[in-house]
Amino acid sequence: MSDLNNPIFQDADKAREWLEARLWKDGPVCAHCGTVGEATLMQGASHRPGLYQCNACREPFTVTVGTLYERSKIPLNKWLAATHLLLASKKGMSALQIGRMLGLSKKTAWFLCHRIRESLRPHGDAPKIGGEGKTVEADETYVGGKERNKHRSKRDRKNIGSVGKEAVFGLVERGGRVRSHHIPHVSAKTLRLGWGTVS
Repeated sequence: MSDLNNPIFQDADKAREWLEARLWKDGPVCAHCGTVGEATLMQGASHRPGLYQCNACREPFTVTVGTLYERSKIPLNKWLAATHLLLASKKGMSALQIGRMLGLSKKTAWFLCHRIRESLRPHGDAPKIGGEGKTVEADETYVGGKERNKHRSKRDRKNIGSVGKEAVFGLVERGGRVRSHHIPHVSAKTLRLGWGTVS
């Protein structure tokens, strides 16, 4: 993918500078007290690149504090590349493929993808979708591989259509947000409950 030739995906310092330019448009923002533009860049061999000290609360911080990239030994450029690949792929991308493209181990690639996907989930204070003048569409799908693609020992000829697959219920607001929810056991009752869970 030619996009991966972008310098922010090749160099950790360029990735950090890119993130700082987008998250700190008015200067460094202290992750501890919220003070804007009143921090000193710590320099010298004993300090990691991009480390600031707040002049108000005297606490050290970097641009990754409070983000999914915080406290990781994986270079920031790898994080940004993995995030880009996951979000830019129309059909999705497996952790194995991302690992191969970025030169990461299977375990590291899985960790990155899991953490990125988890950060995209709506939290308890996420705004609800729909409302006056909005159109919300609902649908369900079944996720699971085709029997012919499974190992011979794991195939089950009875698994036709949705049998042997997992149900996912989704709501899509036109021109807006999306909510989806895994439904472990499908019935008329659980599908009705799904409406409340994902809205």
